[in-house]
Amino acid sequence: MSLIYGIHAVTEALRAHPEKIERITVERGGRNPRVQEIVREAGERRVRLSFEPREWMDRRCGGERHQGVLAVTAEIDTLEVEEVLAAARTPGLLVVLDGIEDPHNLGAVLRSAEAAGADGVFVPRHRSAALGAAAVKASAGAAAHVRLARAPNVSRLIESLKGAGYWSVGLDAAAPEPLWKIDLTVPVALVLGNEGTGLHRLVREKCDLVASLPIAGRVGSYNVSVAAGITLYEVQRQRAQKLK
Repeated sequence: MSLIYGIHAVTEALRAHPEKIERITVERGGRNPRVQEIVREAGERRVRLSFEPREWMDRRCGGERHQGVLAVTAEIDTLEVEEVLAAARTPGLLVVLDGIEDPHNLGAVLRSAEAAGADGVFVPRHRSAALGAAAVKASAGAAAHVRLARAPNVSRLIESLKGAGYWSVGLDAAAPEPLWKIDLTVPVALVLGNEGTGLHRLVREKCDLVASLPIAGRVGSYNVSVAAGITLYEVQRQRAQKLK
């Protein structure tokens, strides 16, 4: 079982998969109208409710900001790689994460991927942030909707995606080619690396193309979740432009 907390995360889980929620707990005496709306919907969907003091909820969430509501639920559902590919639209848009370790970054990427209409997100079976409460909360509810699959090996996954007709584009701050010079209107898999070390060497070598997001300031790179948002927006911009 997994713990999720925060108004967005609990609301989306309640609306998307109420059957997977074991219990929703709200702050006793709380007056937030958005939390009261969760209480109302939980009653309508026959999800068990409990009420606890803020101190109990603070301890349960390890000091994280819970906004007066938490839920005990199943871990984020994952699919098989083949299931994600079978459900993808044309042209497909996939996101491959090569070892993101911070669950808040993972959740933020899931949020951007869902908002951009990505057909699926792939994470490594090992060397990846947990698909738990922190990632769910950071996704602001997107974790309940995005198609997510675990891959045993990212390099082999990229090979499989090539066989399915996808161009793999890795993001690398040192790449000479800027992202907007690459055609992203074709079926594409965006590959993003670890927060500290970026793409693993073998993963980088497997990518069809490697692109950078030019930096005008003094920092060396964007945060990985910010880079994901910029890149996904560029995909949508190019595809919308092509339809004009």
